[in-house]
Amino acid sequence: MTISVLAISFDAHDAAQLAQFWAQALHRSVNEGATKDFAAIAADADSGLGVVLMFHKVPEGKTVKNRVHFDLKAADVLAEADRLTALGAQQTRSLVENNNRWISFLDPEGNEFDLVASR
Repeated sequence: MTISVLAISFDAHDAAQLAQFWAQALHRSVNEGATKDFAAIAADADSGLGVVLMFHKVPEGKTVKNRVHFDLKAADVLAEADRLTALGAQQTRSLVENNNRWISFLDPEGNEFDLVASR
């Protein structure tokens, strides 16, 4: 028997809107048929973009810190930070606060993620 990861799922207030943020952030596309209740971003094995991301509408809002989060990497962290902020992310900790290694953000629904320098 084998086991593998099917997807990483996000609880969301608006699944399609949150999927759109992450699709743009990761240079991917939201699958056709996305709704406020469910949306997905397909994996692309050929380009190493990772597993499927799924977004599910839930009635409650986010109330506590994530127990799991994405660490994204980029060669030009400052330019990428500006792009993510323009997409709707909110910076919570700066590169300088983290020994010039990473910046912490919240996505539009408050999920934490980090952007790490790929030096």
